[in-house]
Amino acid sequence: MQQTIQQIEPGDAEFVAALAAEHLPADDLAEDGRLFFRLQDNGMTVGFGGLEVVGDHALLRSIVVLPPARGQGAGKRITEQLLRKAENLGISEVYLLTTSAAPFFEAAGFERVGRDTAPSKILATRQASSLCPSSAALLMRRLHPLRPCSISETTDD
Repeated sequence: MQQTIQQIEPGDAEFVAALAAEHLPADDLAEDGRLFFRLQDNGMTVGFGGLEVVGDHALLRSIVVLPPARGQGAGKRITEQLLRKAENLGISEVYLLTTSAAPFFEAAGFERVGRDTAPSKILATRQASSLCPSSAALLMRRLHPLRPCSISETTDD
């Protein structure tokens, strides 16, 4: 299987439609610090995901697997690729908010954390402050960045 991940524009029509179909927030896609990617297997889009970079932390967001690819490990592959991107950018910790997928992300090495322990910059994101419900679980995973954080270097792996 040939797998590729490519950076996409926040307004990519297929990406926005996939988010809408899953009732995921899309109001802040074009704001600064957001990087979005398309994952393809053998030239077919299987899903999307993104990173919102805030300092040396990032918020993993907008992960969606298209219906034909569900149950085949695409969510895991997207998550792994995004974590690799984050490490390459120098990110030391990745956070995410979820109302329904905490067990999936815990299996991927994330741990539930209290909002009182999260960096203020993460809590100030629109995802954390207004787009996701206060009942959403906050999870975190520590990374081993390859160098100091730099969002300006977003080359494909």
